[in-house]
Amino acid sequence: MEKIKPYYQQGDVLLKLASIPENVKKRNSDIVAEGEETGHAHRIVSGEYNMFMEGQLMFIQALTEIEIDHEEHGAFKVPAGDYVRGFVREYDHFAEEARRVVD
Repeated sequence: MEKIKPYYQQGDVLLKLASIPENVKKRNSDIVAEGEETGHAHRIVSGEYNMFMEGQLMFIQALTEIEIDHEEHGAFKVPAGDYVRGFVREYDHFAEEARRVVD
């Protein structure tokens, strides 16, 4: 049995294990994140899942293993579980600020 990692990354997108709050709104989409620079999307291409939104937070309930694809990063698989979507951040030591990495 494969151990579930605490997080999965594809480009600038992070999926972290999380509890999905009650009363979140179901979202009918396969897009995990859209690229701001390229217009490419991180998209779920296989598996059974539910997607939810609470404000700007996106939660993915992977009922089975899911596969997420992106035109530049290729596909990767995420085991069944509950996840919250996050984004990779980088720190500029000269400007002394953190910013989100964008595709």
